[in-house]
Amino acid sequence: MKSIKNKTVFVGVSGGVDSSVSAALLKEQGYNVVGVFIRTWTPDFIECTWKDERRDAMRVCAHLDIPFLECDAEEAYKKGVADYMIEEYKKGNTPNPDVMCNREVKFGVFWQFAKAHGADYIATGHYSRVMKNSFREATGGGVPFLSTHKNGVKELREKLFFMERGVDQSKDQSYFLWTLTQDDLAHTLFPVGHLEKTEVRKLAEKYKLPVATKKDSQGVCFLGPLDMKDFLKHYIKTKKGDVLLARREGVDAESPEYSRREKGNVIGSHDGAIFFTLGERHGFTIFKNEDNSKPLYVISKDILNNTITVSPRSDLGEEKEYKLHRTVLCSNVNWILDIPEKDKAYKAQIRYHGELLECTVVVTGPTCAITFEKNVLVDKGQSIVIYDGDICLGGSIVG
Repeated sequence: MKSIKNKTVFVGVSGGVDSSVSAALLKEQGYNVVGVFIRTWTPDFIECTWKDERRDAMRVCAHLDIPFLECDAEEAYKKGVADYMIEEYKKGNTPNPDVMCNREVKFGVFWQFAKAHGADYIATGHYSRVMKNSFREATGGGVPFLSTHKNGVKELREKLFFMERGVDQSKDQSYFLWTLTQDDLAHTLFPVGHLEKTEVRKLAEKYKLPVATKKDSQGVCFLGPLDMKDFLKHYIKTKKGDVLLARREGVDAESPEYSRREKGNVIGSHDGAIFFTLGERHGFTIFKNEDNSKPLYVISKDILNNTITVSPRSDLGEEKEYKLHRTVLCSNVNWILDIPEKDKAYKAQIRYHGELLECTVVVTGPTCAITFEKNVLVDKGQSIVIYDGDICLGGSIVG
């Protein structure tokens, strides 16, 4: 077997702090490190920033005295991320571009590029952790976590790798990585996953990295800060529609509030129901004569009639006409570790930085039914990721 000294890691250097510190840590550990800037597609109407990012990545590699390469992932990003995202929105769904970007680009094209150039591993600056089961490697057994099955027999799981949430829970990115497989984890390193963000910043200063004080990037994977509706409007025609205020159960029909809450009462306008995600509270206009003192959340959308229905969050539990989901049906499942057990309690995350919610999971082939302890508001196309403690079991797509 190769020692660390003889193993080559291609690090996806984006020009940011996390990937730069990842490269520095791996070099310090003795790996042969190569920095790779992944170039993707950028639409003409977005300000070109990739050249600035590439320049920063090159400066980091020069500072660390490591080779610099460039990986062309433009076609893969355009087809697998941007086009997919646009088509899903046209259907009225809410896709997650970062999930697709990881699957198609960072752990797809980038790995193929790295492997073709002799790499043993790829590494990124994700806040997540790949854990290796040395028990199985040494004995040929399974992962030392016991699974209790219906027959009461406890069996050792048989997977060699598993993925855990990042130590810095506020930065954890495992939600975006649920499509990874055992094969992916076998050649993937997350050097900063065991660190807090504050520690990463300190290391950047310690290594005197030229991007040590650079702000974190925000927004869509590789595209940066981006208003999703503004992006989509270049590909999907806008169409004016009504904003309806949901009727609340239990309001006296004689009260002044009833008329405002009568089902179908138009209180504002929007540019197209397909642009909205259930639960969001931005992007629509409320008429000046309407009470706009409380935030209003989208709780329903009618693509055919081009209307959205809104309600104050405090009322969501009472909106019996706009039923929230207790059980959510999902497809495109991917289990990194084990298929969830039918009667076991797990945690589910339905959006990035979202609350971890108690649930049970029933798997049927490529689909699953996730039942929550309380009602949840989810939209078709969203990713739901399942956790057993800090271990990410995998996930699926709503609908």
